[in-house]
Amino acid sequence: MVGAIGGFGGWLVRATHDFGVFGRFAGAALGASFRSGLGWSRPRLLMPQLFSVGTRSIPVVMLVGGFVGAVLGVEGYDQFAAIGQETKLGGVISVSVVKQIGPVLAAVMIAGRVGGSISAELGTMRVTEQIDAVDVMGVDPIRYLVMPRVCACLIMVPILTVFSDLLGVLGGWLVIVRGYGVDNGAYWQFSREFIGNYEVLIGLGKALSFGLMIGLIACFKGFTCRPGAAGVGRASTDAFVTSFIAIIVANFFLAAFFNSLRTLLYGDGGPTAFG
Repeated sequence: MVGAIGGFGGWLVRATHDFGVFGRFAGAALGASFRSGLGWSRPRLLMPQLFSVGTRSIPVVMLVGGFVGAVLGVEGYDQFAAIGQETKLGGVISVSVVKQIGPVLAAVMIAGRVGGSISAELGTMRVTEQIDAVDVMGVDPIRYLVMPRVCACLIMVPILTVFSDLLGVLGGWLVIVRGYGVDNGAYWQFSREFIGNYEVLIGLGKALSFGLMIGLIACFKGFTCRPGAAGVGRASTDAFVTSFIAIIVANFFLAAFFNSLRTLLYGDGGPTAFG
């Protein structure tokens, strides 16, 4: 029992220390980003990262988003048809994709495809002492290496979320309307009723938060990489796992916050699946 308590105490101390180090790193990265106008003052550094993070991720995000919307349609049709509410599936699928699935899905895909890559790239630079060389030359490695990557994630994850949302709604439409024969007009009518400006802003606000977390965590794991090839691999894996956990946990708190804010601003009114 004493050993277990001591082990937990040691883990807690290490976790607190690591979180403090990450907080200092995140503060330095955000300060450098905003001092540079979110990177627009250095397009030579930012544009390649925008292409790597965003453009190359569009096909996989669209593909996964479309199939997720289709799966929602397949899984939900029988339950809604049993109570005669299949025409409202358009609204249910659309609001689920726009508020929850689209932002989380896009963020997880970016964390896996881009976060690990960023961490491995910076980790290799740390192991081969390239980051130290940049520092010796009088160049701030945070501004030169971290800021463009964080800004690219911050900018591109909301954009990729839009692609994920569009394909998710279209995937649901393809299954419900073309597959099961639900009225096309009813599908889009309930989609419009369920999705307002606030729902769209919720999804984009979540995506903005997720993009910031992915960029900071991936860069931090790369900067604090341990020596050797094993250290680079561990940093890449940790970047994805930590980003994934952060996305899921943050999504819960953001959902609770935005729902409370909606109630505060608009009351308890609004369309639901059954009236």
